[in-house]
Amino acid sequence: MNYKETLFFIAKCLTISHEEEAKTAVEQALKNNEVDWDTVVQVSTAHYVFPALYCHLKRADFLHYLPEELVNYMIHITNLNRERNLQIITQAKEINELLLANHITSIFLKGTGNLLEGLYDDIAERMVGDIDFLVSKENYQKTYDLLKASNYKNVTKDDYSFPQFKHQPRLNKEDRIAAVEVHKELLLEKYADEFNFDLVSKHTFKKADQITFMSFENQLCLSIIATQINDDGMYFKNIALRNAYDVFLLSKKTNPLKALKSFTKLYHPLNNFLSICSITFGGIESIQFEENDETKKHIKDFVNGLKNDVSTKKKHRKTSQILFIKQRLAIIKKALTRKDHRNWLLKRITDKKWQHEKLIQLGLKKAKPNS
Repeated sequence: MNYKETLFFIAKCLTISHEEEAKTAVEQALKNNEVDWDTVVQVSTAHYVFPALYCHLKRADFLHYLPEELVNYMIHITNLNRERNLQIITQAKEINELLLANHITSIFLKGTGNLLEGLYDDIAERMVGDIDFLVSKENYQKTYDLLKASNYKNVTKDDYSFPQFKHQPRLNKEDRIAAVEVHKELLLEKYADEFNFDLVSKHTFKKADQITFMSFENQLCLSIIATQINDDGMYFKNIALRNAYDVFLLSKKTNPLKALKSFTKLYHPLNNFLSICSITFGGIESIQFEENDETKKHIKDFVNGLKNDVSTKKKHRKTSQILFIKQRLAIIKKALTRKDHRNWLLKRITDKKWQHEKLIQLGLKKAKPNS
């Protein structure tokens, strides 16, 4: 199995609890012994869907087709992830109670929000990093201060932090499983006027535990935004299966095209992601997108990129270099007009530790051998 075949097989497996045609196709591939499990493990792990893959194969009663050693490994990893997610849910509820006691409404985002909302049949399906949540600009600093007063501390040990547009510096707490990010924005400054707290807070719902959730339409949009906009997927023309899987599940609850209808600048990047989701999951009916010249080109670039050859890697390196230069130029430009960015830049370039790291990267100084 090449990379494209492996990616599409994994994606199909992630739908078999909902799509009978996909379930039949996957079982046929398993019966015919067509699956390269080493590659499947590698790709599904890289896309953070390995536990979800196991959960679907188990529900479909397909585990007897897999090598016993692999099944045991899948069980182990999935159980670890389930335990982690149980702790994340407990931690998030604790934070929500703290904020509600101080008259602050928070909206939990992405994986944590999906776990709390009950998007998955098994909470072990979703691999989650940080606990991200959104508050109003008025409560932004107050929320951060409340967490600090509750023994949350900065993750970074530097005495300065980059002045983020979207969120405060990451925090963690002793005996708590996940780092926390307090957001006042959902995406980059360029698009913030189209998707923000004011917009999403108008379309929310609550459950019995008084946790506030975005509408399914906005949850779906954020699942795309997280990878397509915030992680530069629109430039690399690639897909993140973890996010695409969330989009698939949410497409069973809301019409994807309807979710995008209010956007102008965001419409085409998000519609493009829907187009490659549709291709990757095998043309599932619930993942609708508007077919146009832009989606045709995006799909073509996406499929060509799945060759995972020297040419693709060269293009990705070039894209990374261009984005890196643009980001650094943007920092310098902001430093000329914004005091917080200027102060950060001055502290950064005078930081002895940072200078030492850069000299090593440039080959002007040798790294000390590990003792």
